[in-house]
Amino acid sequence: MAAGPDGGGVLRPLADDGVPAGPAVPVPDLAAAVAAREPDAPRWVWPATARLYPALLRAGVRVARCHDLELTEALLVGHAGRHGEPRSVAAASARLRGEPVPGDPPPSAERPQRSLFDTGPEPDDIDRVVEVHADQRRRTAALPGFALLAAAESAGALVAAELAADGLPWSAARHDALLTERLGPRPAAGMRPKRLQDLADRIAAAFGSRVNPDSPAQLVKAFAAAGCPVSSTRAHVLKQTDHPAVPLLLEYKELARLHTAHGWAWLDAWVRDGRFRTEYIVGGVVSGRWAGHGGGALQIPRTLRRAVVADPGWKLVVADAAQLEPRVLAALAGDRAFADAAAHGDLYAALAGAFPSGGAVAPRDQAKLALLSAMYGGGTGDAAGLLAVLKQRFPDAFEYVETAARAGERGHLVRSLLGRTCPPPSAEWRALTSAGGDRAAAATRGRGRFTRNFVVQATAADWALALLGALRRRLTALGPPRLVFFQHDEVIVHTPAAFADAVAAAVPDAADEARDLLFPGTPVVFPMETSVVDCYADAK
Repeated sequence: MAAGPDGGGVLRPLADDGVPAGPAVPVPDLAAAVAAREPDAPRWVWPATARLYPALLRAGVRVARCHDLELTEALLVGHAGRHGEPRSVAAASARLRGEPVPGDPPPSAERPQRSLFDTGPEPDDIDRVVEVHADQRRRTAALPGFALLAAAESAGALVAAELAADGLPWSAARHDALLTERLGPRPAAGMRPKRLQDLADRIAAAFGSRVNPDSPAQLVKAFAAAGCPVSSTRAHVLKQTDHPAVPLLLEYKELARLHTAHGWAWLDAWVRDGRFRTEYIVGGVVSGRWAGHGGGALQIPRTLRRAVVADPGWKLVVADAAQLEPRVLAALAGDRAFADAAAHGDLYAALAGAFPSGGAVAPRDQAKLALLSAMYGGGTGDAAGLLAVLKQRFPDAFEYVETAARAGERGHLVRSLLGRTCPPPSAEWRALTSAGGDRAAAATRGRGRFTRNFVVQATAADWALALLGALRRRLTALGPPRLVFFQHDEVIVHTPAAFADAVAAAVPDAADEARDLLFPGTPVVFPMETSVVDCYADAK
């Protein structure tokens, strides 16, 4: 597909190997042309889902499969250690032809829409689309697992666009009531809510002078004048300070965050017609996790879950993967003892027998601390001894992350199971680490901690994308249910109540399919804790 002006475009059929199977066909109405061909279940090859699919959704057209050229190009140049190179079709084609490589246009959220399909500065070129796709097929065929990665990333892009189009059910009335309960009535523009103003007045009284609780500089000065000097106004610093203003300030900070990040201004900006909509950015984090653009969709505080409410006659099916990253490590490492433990419900409880009992820390908690330290690079204090136990009992799992850490410390690249690749170290890092000394050692260890976790977190992101694709296909077969939220390892499906049981059954089936795609034959299970509720806050 190549999108053109005025809602038109060009289609060209391709064979399975990417070779054109017919001539290019101009179409005056691209959405109608896609809808007419969708019953044949094609895989649409297009420049960028984020640019083109929203227009199809607005026209009422949903597609089953696609190949996103921009996302795949980003994965391929990343695999080659060239993160950040332009990834557009024009850039990929220019590299193929030995032409000057143009920079990528700004993200769609940062530029005015020029056409129905937001083609950017100029219409898409069907010849370049075909050319880049054929080259990507050639490159991915040489990389084991990479075709699955490209397919999963492309499926994730479809899900992201659909999440934005469908929106998360959101009760503005409940949100307003929650804010009123915590902060007081909605204030006039530019004024503090009553609860915040009351706290500000009490803070000033505690200091015996006027002080703005939103000004760290004024607060530091006020504490010094009171004979309680503080280095900053961060919560962990304040909690160590004995002054009557401290509990008031801690409460003020918590409520001020709610007012600033998710107060009435947020509600006015982001909730329309009972839905919260934002833009999800697939692969927005180097590990493959998603990012969000606007509204903080990936940071919805627990307090606000009370505002996420199913429509009348509908339910929310909320599911998240339990202990996902440790289970991914078990499957990656192929450590038989570790994998056997991960074949049961509570992984930390299953590993607890490897750790001593009778101490101040329960064996299950010791197992959790040891695993998190292994994956995130902790190795001091109590964690050091627990890591030694982990290394002795589960040597293959321990060595898997150790190998990734050593590669990172040497400046090498590490990859997820399917080939998602970490960024190379910067020139500044190489210069610093070659100089020697304490700073060099710290930078080396930091890089090792990053790559140690990358191999696990990036593979977990790959698994989550496979889960999304498998679940989306099952929901499409059911009909009305819609995926409305995704966050790392958690999904929410909005469904008519009559379909809730079928959706709840589809989630673990999709998790099993994702496991079998990535880790065929593994005994490791990836359980999904699933709740069927009317309100998000009632899940689990």
